[in-house]
Amino acid sequence: MIAAPDPEKMFQVSRAELALFHRDVHKLLVDLELLLGVAKGLGEDNQRSFQALYTANQIVNVCDPAEPETFPVAQDLASKFFAQRGGESQHTIHAMGHCHIDTAWLWPFKETVRKCARSWVTAVQLMERNPEFIFVCSQAQQLEWVKNHYPGLYARLQEFACHGQFVPVGGTWVEMDGNIPSGEAMVRQFLQGQNFFLQEFGKMCSEFWLPDTFGYSAQLPQIMRSCGIRHFLTQKLSWNLVNSFPHHTFFWEGLDGSRVLAHFPPGDSYGMEGSVEEVLKTVAKNRDKGRTNHSAFLFGFGDGGGGPTQTMVDRLKRLYNTDGLPRVQLSSPGRLFSLLESDSARLCTWVGELFLELHNGTYTTHAQIKKGNRECERILHDVELLSSLALVRSTQFLYPAAQLQGLWRLLLLNQFHDVVTGSCIQLVAEEAMRHYEDIRSQGNTLLSAAAAALCAGEPGPEGLLIVNTLPWKRTEVLALPRPGGAHSLALVTVPSMGYAPAPAAPSLQPPLPQQPVCVVQETDGSVTLDNGIIRVKLDPTGCLTSLVLVASSREAIAEGAVGNQFVLFDDVPLYWDAWDVMDYHLETRKPVLGQAGTLAVGSEGGVRGSAWFLLQISPNSRLSQEVVLDAGCPYVRFHTEVHWHEAHKFLKVEFPARVRSPQATHEVQFGHLQRPTHYNTSWDWARFEVWTHRWMDLSEHGFGLALLNDCKYGSSVRGSVLSLSLLRAPKAPDVTADMGRHEFTYALMPHAGSFQDAGVIQAAYSLNFPLLALPTPGRAPVSAWSAFTVSSPAVVLETVKKAETNPQGRTLVLRLYEAHGSHVDCWLHTSLPVQEAVLCDLLERRDPAGHLPLRDAGLKLTFSPFQVQSLLLVLQPPPELSP
Repeated sequence: MIAAPDPEKMFQVSRAELALFHRDVHKLLVDLELLLGVAKGLGEDNQRSFQALYTANQIVNVCDPAEPETFPVAQDLASKFFAQRGGESQHTIHAMGHCHIDTAWLWPFKETVRKCARSWVTAVQLMERNPEFIFVCSQAQQLEWVKNHYPGLYARLQEFACHGQFVPVGGTWVEMDGNIPSGEAMVRQFLQGQNFFLQEFGKMCSEFWLPDTFGYSAQLPQIMRSCGIRHFLTQKLSWNLVNSFPHHTFFWEGLDGSRVLAHFPPGDSYGMEGSVEEVLKTVAKNRDKGRTNHSAFLFGFGDGGGGPTQTMVDRLKRLYNTDGLPRVQLSSPGRLFSLLESDSARLCTWVGELFLELHNGTYTTHAQIKKGNRECERILHDVELLSSLALVRSTQFLYPAAQLQGLWRLLLLNQFHDVVTGSCIQLVAEEAMRHYEDIRSQGNTLLSAAAAALCAGEPGPEGLLIVNTLPWKRTEVLALPRPGGAHSLALVTVPSMGYAPAPAAPSLQPPLPQQPVCVVQETDGSVTLDNGIIRVKLDPTGCLTSLVLVASSREAIAEGAVGNQFVLFDDVPLYWDAWDVMDYHLETRKPVLGQAGTLAVGSEGGVRGSAWFLLQISPNSRLSQEVVLDAGCPYVRFHTEVHWHEAHKFLKVEFPARVRSPQATHEVQFGHLQRPTHYNTSWDWARFEVWTHRWMDLSEHGFGLALLNDCKYGSSVRGSVLSLSLLRAPKAPDVTADMGRHEFTYALMPHAGSFQDAGVIQAAYSLNFPLLALPTPGRAPVSAWSAFTVSSPAVVLETVKKAETNPQGRTLVLRLYEAHGSHVDCWLHTSLPVQEAVLCDLLERRDPAGHLPLRDAGLKLTFSPFQVQSLLLVLQPPPELSP
């Protein structure tokens, strides 16, 4: 099914017929189907099973297809059976018409537009014929496509939405992946989706609808609650390869303690067809049927669309309330969750991430898509910040609200759960890469425009503006463009969320604010790099033999082992090629051995030292790497280029650490969590390959080792070995996946104390958000300027943007989160002319009790562990506009 499509494949029509539909015959067929389903499903020891079989036999005896007058007799027999009612204790199944349409998968985006139209026309016809039929539909993007391409159909959907038969659900722009998008991107899924549903259908969604995605971040409950969502529905955890998830209805508690009511349809499908077997399975498999007496039943052909049919509706209507079977209602998500809430006092709670024990290859497949996603999240972050500051600094600047919305929606579209994961065909991957290129191109244009506006009216000469888009002061080595196309290295200092003028001449030689980098190549070919903070030693093949924290002389690499060890694995999953990595791949580990003598010195020291080497991975694939250490930098970077041409191979890089801990820490959206480094239980073992955002850390008391990255997501920590997943080579559904040239960077940071106190979080941000050197067509400033500072390193100011309402006004939205896992009070200081500050939710709706007093240009904020807070800052009008 998931093989790459063959564009030359042909089909031959051998026969076409016209047929006359007989409604009475169809109804009898449905009745006979259901009776036989009851007989088979309830088993031979059940009295009701015998009654169903006897009734079916009677129908066969009395009904003659050639004599329509026999039909009513047969129908009366069936009606008598199905009219026998059950008791009050019957489980109630809430059947909802559904049509899961992957926004892109084995077909391109443009085909999804047609799939939506075809499927939803069918749904409209069913709603017309069956007033009790309810159809639920997620994904604002798909609705917008239909609105633009099929306005007549869209008008009918809005009409049925007014009647309560067409029910928009989900609240997000698309059914995104639950692991890879950043926290801010997840917020934007809801911000764009909920605003669309409110504008087009008059109300927001109260349930998050994500039936088919590959795991669920522990921060989703908090994001949901702050976006007006109290309920959550999914199904995918029934695909767990190792452990059966213990609940179908439960409270899901996130990192910060936020809770939502979660429900998994116990039939383990979002594409039921209304059979008796499915109805009975829904009750039999429900792990919480002693705590609540209600379950969801999603019916309709899905994945590629199609949706419900009249036959499915007829089956479910016939099973409305029949003795021996659960009660079936054509229902809605609101009705279901309202009844589940009435039983909520008896429900259990699951704390933390919902980890899918399958499809863990999606953290790595299609590395270029992963890189594009990370880069574009950064670009949009930077554009919004600079545009917000330019709005304040220049009365002539117009905030590019419409352009940013368009770029965000492109990025959100690419975060659909079969696109950013790489589990799509080549046509989709190519289109996703074009989307990323559009975001890069337009984003860089917007950055330049914002930089020019920031400098408007400044007294200095034309030149470069060095911009820091992170909320802490940074001193880093930066390559500055010089006349003639050359670049020179300079050590620059830029204040928090602000800018500084570029130095007139590069700082190439000591004295430096930090100790200069010393690079020494020994006679055996090994190279040592030392910046006074860490000392790095590479053997003649490029492997890392030593990494010492200079202040304590503490060695970070395990004794007798080497780090930066590239390893190859055979990668042949059982089921889904692009999706899965099986645990048995670990048994095929093969270190890639370099050739002595390939290591050479690159930069010889001063503000930067480096060494580089070549590595032949296989006869078809090769790698080159530059190992870089900068003055004042607490980590060593590994800039890597790979030419990759493999089949069913998995490339990783390993760092055996001289650290012992039963748990490793992994960054997730707006925070971090711990995962085991051992395989004590089946739950631990199932996490042999996990997802991580910008960093992971292995620490014991007083010392640790962090592995940072700029575009990777797959990782593992087994024992004391940190492993970063780099490239895969699946052949279905895209035979070209990951083939070609790749560039990426990872970094290694030993540290004293905890990773929080050592600044691992800030280091990972700095790796992912480099300082910007932006040319200024007008005059550049002569002094540095900072817009925002935060008093506590535990609090990260993640986002500064224009408020969605009144986009050309002077109200900014700030999003901050607590990153250490602690209760903390902090001060947010700003140099902007703030008139009013008020807390708001993630949809930018004011908290009536959330007004914050401004004291000495500062706002006091209180955070609990991993809490996300948003603020509205209303700025004073510029002087020439003041009354």
